[in-house]
Amino acid sequence: MTVKLLMTWDITPEHETEYFEFVVREFIPGLQRMGFEVSDAWATVYGSQPQIMVGATNSSANKVRQTLRSNDWKSLNNQLMDFVHNYRHKIVEARNGFQF
Repeated sequence: MTVKLLMTWDITPEHETEYFEFVVREFIPGLQRMGFEVSDAWATVYGSQPQIMVGATNSSANKVRQTLRSNDWKSLNNQLMDFVHNYRHKIVEARNGFQF
């Protein structure tokens, strides 16, 4: 069963430029190297929801859990934390359309 890793966060205001460079050059390619396919990316422009939501699919929940325990993931995630706050993630069954 295909699953989706849903990640949400807020960009730290003083790091916006560095954040965008990191996401394009490191974070998305890193996800792909770990077997994820980025399926969606959303930005909240109004309201109190997290500023950014990214969905990345994988073939099984077990593979995602294993990846989230890996040193590669921990390193990539720690780098992301330099630019964001209020990070959360969850694993859900992948469906078409918006998922939160």
